[in-house]
Amino acid sequence: MAEFKQNYFQRRTKDRGPKSNNRINSPEVQVISSNGENLGVLNTNEAIAMAKEEGLDLIEIAPNAKPPVCKIIDIGKYKYDVQKKANKAKKKQKKIELKEIKLRPVTETHDYKFKIKNAQKFISKGDKVKFTIRFKGRELQHSHLGDELMNKIKEDMKVIGKVELEPKFDGRQMIMVIQPL
Repeated sequence: MAEFKQNYFQRRTKDRGPKSNNRINSPEVQVISSNGENLGVLNTNEAIAMAKEEGLDLIEIAPNAKPPVCKIIDIGKYKYDVQKKANKAKKKQKKIELKEIKLRPVTETHDYKFKIKNAQKFISKGDKVKFTIRFKGRELQHSHLGDELMNKIKEDMKVIGKVELEPKFDGRQMIMVIQPL
């Protein structure tokens, strides 16, 4: 029982990137030299010996291929290059946010124009805009006012955005989402 607990709670080591040198457990590998030349399928031990001869490591590049593809390269340089590629991809990524603009069915024209101007600014930056019209008390009986306001918003926004989510009721509020063209 005590032995079971010892093994059960033993710390697990996480995978430390690609397999290299003696951690490669395939009997044969496709080898690419340090200058990018394809050396063909070789015995794993031979490939490791070739890498050691050059003072480099044998790194498994494509482990799912048959046989696995390995490259002779310095492991530190390889990990650095992989990290650089990941950072570059992350930098190019555009995160789209959802901005919300809240209105009432009795919103005055000046306030409406101000909110539409802000929505256009958000959409021009590449964000989506969620319009919410809240109904209080007996305003819910006049839902046609919400429909008219949503149609007016659609008309004002059709130049720089398109409707992603058509106007619909969600409890006591009406919502619509507009995304950039």
